[in-house]
Amino acid sequence: MLPSFAPGGTERQMIELVRRLDRTRWEVHVACMHARGDWFRRAAETAASVAEFPIRGFWHPHVLSEMRAFGNWCRRLQIAVVHTSELYSNIFALPAAALARVPVRIGSRREINAGKTPVHIALQRSAYACAHRVVANAEAPAQRLRLEWMPSNRVVVIPNGLELTQFQARTSHVPSRRVIMVANLRPEKGHDTLIDAAAIVLNRFPDARFDIVGDGTERDRLIAYAHAKGVAAAVSFLGHCEDVPARLSAADVFVLPSESEAFPNAVLEAMAAGLPVVASAVGGILEVVRNGETGLLVPPRRPDALADAIGRLLSDATLQERLGSTGRGLVESRYSFSKMVAAFDALYLTELARRGVPSVRAEWAAL
Repeated sequence: MLPSFAPGGTERQMIELVRRLDRTRWEVHVACMHARGDWFRRAAETAASVAEFPIRGFWHPHVLSEMRAFGNWCRRLQIAVVHTSELYSNIFALPAAALARVPVRIGSRREINAGKTPVHIALQRSAYACAHRVVANAEAPAQRLRLEWMPSNRVVVIPNGLELTQFQARTSHVPSRRVIMVANLRPEKGHDTLIDAAAIVLNRFPDARFDIVGDGTERDRLIAYAHAKGVAAAVSFLGHCEDVPARLSAADVFVLPSESEAFPNAVLEAMAAGLPVVASAVGGILEVVRNGETGLLVPPRRPDALADAIGRLLSDATLQERLGSTGRGLVESRYSFSKMVAAFDALYLTELARRGVPSVRAEWAAL
């Protein structure tokens, strides 16, 4: 269950899961709140079906009829596992699946409450009561679940995956003093901090250029802010791009100055491309960026520290090479879609077997 198919880290992970689950074992149906977004076709082309349950907010009376429709859909298709992907689908689908007596309900936690209201957080906590397991994509959101009184035995950590073949490690690279950031344009991602840091970096490296890949509600404000800071000529807002691997390979430094981050998929992609990373020392970033080993860590909301770290890398090609190579090695050893899909496959089978689904007991015996 996804809210929509707009490009984003959660959407990429769940769509790849839909596409890669073993069709000899699973019949995969996709449910959504809005059947739109650039990645809709990619999700739909391998799914057994796609069903839309449109809602216009959780306080609208129409939401209850859509929840009933979702429950009826689950019963009609004899859905064995409902797996929700993020806050809105957790709140909508987990209670409805419980009322429909779906055998296994899996929730998700892929953020640390960034931008969420207390009401949203309370609703999600209530929805989790309807889940048999809640999957976090890193230890940071898993810890947040425990702080919200989720029993540890119901929390499962399954890291994000990556298609390594899409990212070729750099073997030779002509330095261009190009800095890249890949993130949706949301307040917690720290684009303001990067723009402030760019003004400092340009004093030392006037030929430096900054590419911002991603789209969102903050776009117009950030463009205006770049003009106000006098760096607009050096900062490019590229919007959503499908050629991220190529853009990463053309850059010298990747930055992610987030104020809050559950698990940085964009950082994994940068590392897979052999790109040195500068990121905020927050949340799940700390699980993949080891300061001085796989990247450089800086405090959040500190443009001066971010600028110093960027300048250090732009002036030291050897350090770029070392950090990029070590980061690539970490991603190769730990993160892949095959490992992620295998972990979800095992989770589904375990939970179904625990609830005595006959065909699953036979499935386990055959493995």
